[in-house]
Formats: sequence, C-alpha cells, structure tokens
Amino acid sequence: MRRFFSNLSLLLVVCLVLFNCANRGTPTGGDKDETPPTIEKSVPENNSVNFNTKEIKIYFDEYIKLNDLQKQLIISPPMDPPPEITPLGSASKYITIKIQDTLLENTTYAINFGTSIVDNNEGNPYPYYRYVFSTGSYIDSLSVGGYVKNSLERAPDDFVSVMLYEVNDAFNDSIIYKEKPKYITNTLDSVTSFKLENLKAGKYLMVALKETNENYIFQQKTDKIAFKKEFITVPSDSVYEMNLFKEIPDFKAVRPSLVSGNKIAFGYEGEGEDMTIELLSPTASDFRNVITKEVDKDTLNYWYKPNFEADSIMVKVSKANFSETFKVNLRDLEKDTLIVKPIETRALKLLEDFQLQGTTPFTAIDESKITILDQDSTAIAFTSTLDKLNNIYSLSFDKTEKNVYDMQMLPGAFTDFFEDRNDTLNFSIRTKEESDYGEVRVNLQNATYPVIVQLIDQKGEVEAELYAEDNSKPLDFLSLNPGKYFIRVIFDSNKNKKHDPGNYLKKLQPERVSYYPDEIEVRAYSEQIFTFTLQ
Repeated sequence: MRRFFSNLSLLLVVCLVLFNCANRGTPTGGDKDETPPTIEKSVPENNSVNFNTKEIKIYFDEYIKLNDLQKQLIISPPMDPPPEITPLGSASKYITIKIQDTLLENTTYAINFGTSIVDNNEGNPYPYYRYVFSTGSYIDSLSVGGYVKNSLERAPDDFVSVMLYEVNDAFNDSIIYKEKPKYITNTLDSVTSFKLENLKAGKYLMVALKETNENYIFQQKTDKIAFKKEFITVPSDSVYEMNLFKEIPDFKAVRPSLVSGNKIAFGYEGEGEDMTIELLSPTASDFRNVITKEVDKDTLNYWYKPNFEADSIMVKVSKANFSETFKVNLRDLEKDTLIVKPIETRALKLLEDFQLQGTTPFTAIDESKITILDQDSTAIAFTSTLDKLNNIYSLSFDKTEKNVYDMQMLPGAFTDFFEDRNDTLNFSIRTKEESDYGEVRVNLQNATYPVIVQLIDQKGEVEAELYAEDNSKPLDFLSLNPGKYFIRVIFDSNKNKKHDPGNYLKKLQPERVSYYPDEIEVRAYSEQIFTFTLQ
C-alpha cells in the first residue's frame, strides 16, 4: 500500500511539471503577417517582346489566391475569348494564364490584376500587378490619363471602364455598340482617376462606361456613358475630364395588352411625352376614351367604353420618327373600381395642396359634397384642379400653422370615367408650427441663367427646387424639414426646366451641374444664407 501511494505521488508531480511546462511553452502566434507576396519569376518574363506563346506562369514566394478576379482583372486590348486564369477558389504558388485568343501582330498587351492577388494566410494584396508583353519587337510606352465624374450625382461611380477606339479607315460612330475597344483601363473601387498605358501613337475616340454586363459594349438601356466629343491624339500631355450620364433610351413602344376590363396598357421605353395612340379599328358612335399615366411606370393606360364587339383591335403608336401598329386581343376581365387615396399623409406644409389620386380616371368633382373644417370647426373655402394625365385632384386652401383640418367627401363627390362614384371619405391632415421648419437663402455668383437650384438630401432625393431665369429675385427656400442637404445647381441651357443628360450619337454632353462644396444643415426655426460662387 505504501508503494502505491508513493507511485501515485510521483505520478502527480510529473503531471504537474508537464502542465507547467506546457503553459510556459504555449505559442502566442507572433506578430500578424502584413507582408504582401513577392513575385519570384515570370515565364515568359514580364515586358517580353516577340511574344509567341499561349501560356504564362507567374511564380510567388508563398501561396496566393485570386479574389474578385472577374471585377478586378483588366486586359488591354481585350481578348476574345478571354484567357483562362488559375487558381480560382484555391491557393497556389503560381498563376497560370492560358491565352485562348489569336493575338494581334505588333501589339502591346497589358494584363492588370488590380488588387485581386492576395496571400493565402492573411489576405495581404500584391496591388496593381501588370504583366505586359508585345507581339512585336518593342513595348509601346505612351500613356494618357484623367478622371471620371458623375454628371448629376454628387458621388462618383466606381469600376468605370475607360476605353480608346482607334480612329482608322474602319472607324464609325456606332463602333461602341458593336466592337470592343483597342485599349482599356478601369477606375476600380477606390479612385475616380484613370491612366491608359502602353499605348501606340495615333488618333482615338475616348469613351467611359459604367456597365452592367462588363463586356465593353455600350448597352443604352442599362449602361452609363461618358465621351470626349473631339478625338484625342496620343502622345498627349492633356488631363481628360469625363462626365458619366445615363442616356434617355430611344423611344420604343412595348406591345400593348389588355390588363383589366376596358383598360389597355401601353408600355414604352424612353420618354412618353408626345406619344400618340391611334385606334384603327371601327368603333360605336358613342365610343369614348381617356389616357392616364401609370404611377412610377413607363406606361400609358388607355381607358375606353363601351366594349368592342370584336375579339381584337388594331392600334398605332407613334412619336417623332417612330410608328408601329399592334394587335390587341380582347377578353372579358373585371373592371377596376374607383378608389380615392391621398398622395401625402404626413403633415402638410402651409404652401402645399392636399392631393388625391384615383385608381380610375376622374371626370368630375362636386365641390358641394366636400367639406373642410379646421380644428375650431370653421368651414374652409377651397378650390380644386385636375391633372388629367396623372389623375390627381389638388385641393388648395389657406392654412394656418399648428392646425388640424378634417375633410369629408360625401358619396358622389368624385365621378370616374365609368360613372362610378366614391363612398363617404374622411381624411385628417395637420400643419406644424412654422418654427418647426428652417429657411435657406441661396445667393449665386457668376451664374449663367436660367438655372435650376435644388436642395438634395443624403439619399440624392430632391427636397426642394427653385427655377431662376435671372438674378432679379432671391432664391428663398421656405418651410424646409430640418436635416442635412447639398445645394445643386443645374444650368438649364435649353430652357426646358429639367436636367438633360447627353447623347452619344448626337454628340451632346449632359447639362452642366455644380454642387456647393459643403454639406449644409437646415435647423428648425432658423434662417441661413449661403453664397455659392460658380466656376
């Protein structure tokens, strides 16, 4: 028994010593590795001439991965089909580039990896590595640079492709819709500046695209574009500024369809102003129709009565140089019913109208069946106006601050196109104290009139807008909700009271836009003056 306890004691001592040793020897992991990978060699070597191989290998001193390669990789000139690049989704000590395209003669190629090359352990990047080679006897070494801005929004776009198209005997303006450019670079995600390198001397068209498909082909419906109106010449010491904009698509009618009883939806691309709908099929003597705009859609609704006897009708849609005839199939569908709702349910500003929108076209209002009472039960006089296209009735009346207005619309106050009438409607709206709002005066210097002056919130939405044809009146923004805003000035060069983007084929640049350099804060019960000196 004594020997047992002696052996047990010895065992406990040994375990305790080992435990202490283990604690003293536990590794801490050391300092975090912040060293990027290093390239040991490339086969063929970087900046090779008379290049005639189909495979490139780039060797590193440690295991690397490729992150977000599809977005980061830039190959100039583009290869079609693109090269096969590995590793993808795994780690390796080398990158393999297998060229699938037939390379152009006497051409310098650059493969820019952006920030996609990172080490396997800590993700340290090997930034902006470029592998360059030439199929000729020398490397082209010319370059041009500049920066890309957004023509309307304050914040610039990221990952903008900047491209050069060679102006030669085969060049025409439609090349950006059909062919890939001669040279390409990208602003990536951190800067708005760009630099096109390894260029050959010559004359070029410079274009920038913010793409959705990333195929270097301009898609008018989805892409933003910027371009230099005049061709550029390389070599050049100029710094090129470009302004991205979203073109208004060329007008095109979408095939119309019956969407509910006696209602045909005419969708379209581009602008619907001055779009005409002509019925080609025979109609009854008492036939009537009305057209309204669908809320938040590029669609016109064509309402008609009575029903057609036929199973289909023919209609022609036209606008400017566009004209197309469509067949619309008819069937029995349930008609839309009249529902009247207020557009705004928040507190009403003193200078705002109370607006109501209907689900079917308004045709009449009986003001005798509408009552507006303030909080003292005093009847308030009002006037009404109808926006037929948008199907909105506006009720205008004098309001006082910190008041409550109760509105009642008895049955028959509103009548729609199908002789349907509303049931009893009750709405309540309030006004705030004037001290709950702020006021801002904007003084413009060096302005070229007319201008549109806007206050933009942090989401880019227009909070308030004023139009000025000259400097005869101050630009006073009243009853502003407290918050942070930006002042935006649009130079309305064609005097149509809206911002016009550019058009590539028409060689039109977007209308000029300037932002006040600082964000402004509107405070309740305050009046502030800002002087904006335009350059």
